[in-house]
Amino acid sequence: MPPPSLHRDDRDAAGPHLSRLRPAGNAMTRLLHQSVSEQAEKRGEAVAVAMNEKRLTYGELEQSSTRLGRLLRDAGCKKGDRVCFLLPKSPVAVETILGILKADCVYVPLDPSSPAPRLAGMIASCEPRCLLATGPTAPLLEDVCGILDHATGALPSIGWMDPTGGRPKSPVRAAFSVSDLAGYSTEPLHYRSTAGDPAYILFTSGSTGIPKGVVITHSNVFHFVQWATRHFGIGPSDRLSGHSPFHFDLSVFDLFGTFASGAQLHLVPPELNLLPSKLMDFMRRAELTQWFSVPSLLAYVSKFDVLDFNDLPTLKRLLWCGEVFPTPALIYWMKRLPHVTFTNLYGPTEATVASSFYTVPECPHEPTREIPIGTPCDGEGLLVLNEALQPVANGEEGDLYIRGVGLSPGYWRDPDKTRSVFLPDPARGDPSDRIYKTGDRARIGEAGLVYFRGRTDFQIKSRGHRIELGEIEVALATVEGVRESAVVAIPTEGFEGAVICCAYVPASSAQVTPSSLRKDLGKALPQYMLPSRWTAMDALPRNTSGKIDRRRLMEGFRLEPDQAH
Repeated sequence: MPPPSLHRDDRDAAGPHLSRLRPAGNAMTRLLHQSVSEQAEKRGEAVAVAMNEKRLTYGELEQSSTRLGRLLRDAGCKKGDRVCFLLPKSPVAVETILGILKADCVYVPLDPSSPAPRLAGMIASCEPRCLLATGPTAPLLEDVCGILDHATGALPSIGWMDPTGGRPKSPVRAAFSVSDLAGYSTEPLHYRSTAGDPAYILFTSGSTGIPKGVVITHSNVFHFVQWATRHFGIGPSDRLSGHSPFHFDLSVFDLFGTFASGAQLHLVPPELNLLPSKLMDFMRRAELTQWFSVPSLLAYVSKFDVLDFNDLPTLKRLLWCGEVFPTPALIYWMKRLPHVTFTNLYGPTEATVASSFYTVPECPHEPTREIPIGTPCDGEGLLVLNEALQPVANGEEGDLYIRGVGLSPGYWRDPDKTRSVFLPDPARGDPSDRIYKTGDRARIGEAGLVYFRGRTDFQIKSRGHRIELGEIEVALATVEGVRESAVVAIPTEGFEGAVICCAYVPASSAQVTPSSLRKDLGKALPQYMLPSRWTAMDALPRNTSGKIDRRRLMEGFRLEPDQAH
């Protein structure tokens, strides 16, 4: 039998079946946007969101989002309707998220860097009542709507959120715009949503070539935010980073952790990601007290050695999530910032931001030291199980499962996929108790600490993005001139996390080059999913069962690092 569930103070006795299932507070009546309303009432003049020279106070954020909520309801939005938005990172995007929630709707953030066909597929899948956009995304919006119009003959109602004016061209017709907001009241709305209702849908890479929509409820988020703000001691004097794009679930903590605490959110301009010196300048000017991002960015900064000893004097906490932080890069940061605490968070999108944490007690002495993903957050549980869903012994590797308050209800309109990874908890008699199969391998080490040991499938993390290699292969199969192809990933200690590599066999007489393949793939996939290394072959290697020998391909890419890019 599995050992009994463990409370927070029981972690020293933790075995292969770890839990912290102490309730994280009463989240049954909480809606995420209510935090902003509460802060506006208590301290309406305090800055809530900042980016470049733009500042929004809690009072301004409350009023503008309430007006948008009323406008969306007037546009026909009802409880549970999906509202997509195609906006660059900005204070307007924050107002948009809150306005969608205040309309009792579900927000669906779209990546402005994704190609139009991919976005059109997501929009068609979630069937939104409205689609909100701004000027910088107008050309992309026109392409997306053209695809939707051709495929379905139906378009969502378009809301034009550009405060500078201008309208998209045909086939897009904006039903309303941001200029209409002035005519709406700022009186508080009555909400029909409950904490158990969906708050957002995030689309992640899918192995079939179709992105999966992960549904997350208000309660899922509130449980995590309540734990995190209490654990890290976040309060009104804090200044938090907003590094992640809004279609990435780390942004959920940025947003609602800030608002729950009455803190300031400083949105990081995306163009700074490849400019380490300017990124450090931003962190200094913003006087951040907390930084949260994928570790690949931090590793990238370390390569340029732009961080001084005892730099960033206001910074108190540095958090990372989403992939492994190479220990040499962690050592670089910890040596230069001895006044900062460093915490590794772990969790897939399906479990709401993070399910476990580990604060590194001291700077590692060896660059090969393995950093654990730690112990469960309150209300969460980590299970390391074998194929029979039985706990493995301490020190042995097994499949990592998660249970608890953060688990998503499932994938949007995909019950088969939901059932395949959200399973009945073998330790519980109630069939409503579920565990989520992460697809990760793990082991339990000393003091009950959990260690990540890699993936069990073809899903990888590269530059902070979760990517299904199968989705790239599906896209490659549509490229003319390619007879067959296979995509593998090579782990690295660099900022990219994993290098995506493609081996392909050209069709006879076809003039196919890595450059032409990248161009063609770029029409179907975002840039971060494009392979960076390529090799042409007469035939792909196969194993004795006739399957493509991916291990041999990986070995070939490791042995020949100078192949075509």
